[in-house]
Amino acid sequence: MVAGMSAPSAAALRLRRLDRLRAATPVAVVPEIPLLPEPTRVPGDGWEPEPFQHSHDDGTTHRSAPGLEPARRGRPGPDAWILAAALGGEVVATGAGPVVVVETVLRLPAGLDGLRDLPVPVDPTTPMVCLDTETTGLGTAAGTVPFLVGVGTWEGDRFGVRQMLMPDHPSERALLGILADALPTGATLVTYNGRTFDWPLLVARYRMHGQAAPRYGAHLDLLTVARQVWKHRLADARLASVEEGVAGVTRSDDLPGAAIPDRYFSWLRSGRPDLLVDVVRHNRQDIVSLALLLRVLAEELLPARMRWGAGRGPGPAGEDALVQPGDLAGLGRAYARTKRHGDALGCYEAALERLAPWHGREIQDRVSADRARVLARMGRREEAAGAWEAVALDGGPLAALAWIQVAKAREHLGRDVARALDAAQRAEALAARARLFGMPDRIVERDVGKRLVRLRRLVATDRERTRLNA
Repeated sequence: MVAGMSAPSAAALRLRRLDRLRAATPVAVVPEIPLLPEPTRVPGDGWEPEPFQHSHDDGTTHRSAPGLEPARRGRPGPDAWILAAALGGEVVATGAGPVVVVETVLRLPAGLDGLRDLPVPVDPTTPMVCLDTETTGLGTAAGTVPFLVGVGTWEGDRFGVRQMLMPDHPSERALLGILADALPTGATLVTYNGRTFDWPLLVARYRMHGQAAPRYGAHLDLLTVARQVWKHRLADARLASVEEGVAGVTRSDDLPGAAIPDRYFSWLRSGRPDLLVDVVRHNRQDIVSLALLLRVLAEELLPARMRWGAGRGPGPAGEDALVQPGDLAGLGRAYARTKRHGDALGCYEAALERLAPWHGREIQDRVSADRARVLARMGRREEAAGAWEAVALDGGPLAALAWIQVAKAREHLGRDVARALDAAQRAEALAARARLFGMPDRIVERDVGKRLVRLRRLVATDRERTRLNA
């Protein structure tokens, strides 16, 4: 380096190196390819493609605009008309693409008037729409697409299931449009986990296409009802378990829900319509099962609560076979959460009347405790105290908790701290025995520890006051 001259910067050295590389690399010359001239289109010369026609056995013919069936235009892929023929449906051709629609009608009298007595009332005079989707995944991200949407509605004593299936992704906008037309204004949606999955996903897809989602009147998610009412006698809350345990539905050779996305992707790759036959059958049964569960609620569970709770005894033989005491107890807790304490009390009393020796002491104690709580919330504190004392004397799993409630009543209602101390000591003894057997109840132990200290002090004060007054 020459004295007095500064060294080149790192950036300058990098630029020189890039210049040398560009000079040493030969540049390939791409010859210009002349564009082919546009063909001259003369009307009537046979150049325009004819709309595709498809005839059904009933004599109806559906026509699609040119370009709507890619499998018939020179590339392998899904064919809406082949799929419709395999599923026993029809192709509805729209400006946004073709959609396969499969319709099924079965005789299923509604009888849904009882739904107005649900903890969250439903107006049975509004159109009831049972809705279920089959999707390309189990998440709600932008990549999950509902490729099959089924809706079930009543018309008199007939229940019609209308299933809309998009043969390929470009038809999604058409599917959403047909679905919007199928939902009556002010309808009540009936779904299973639809409040957190199906409907939010559909709303997201409408937004992706710049459309507003259809409006509805109310939304009854039967998953919530199943967890509140039937979970005590079911292994899990899957629709297949609930429909079998509650409505007596047994599926044979049913396709698991986890296998449905792969079936759709295989259809897109192969164009084999038989891959989607089981998917459509699975979706149809889901919708019919929603309708059957609605009937169990409206015709069995809710009337049973009114009949037994009113003291009129059971209905005719077999009429209440689907209703168990635990169902009524779960319904009562749902009423209690919405502060409908009178209805909750009716459910608890109906459940207690139905209990048999084989139901076990645990459910009897739990229902009796729930009844005592709701009596206290209704201001009927003396009845509540009596209900708690009955649970305590029964000596079941909730006896320690019940003795604490008895101690509260004796102290604050009866103003008898000596008897309140006796009840608290009984609770302490039961809590100690539970700890000895490895089943400690920390809530009871914490409460009774503080309560005993205070009650013993009050008893000692009363005795000292009595001695001084003597």
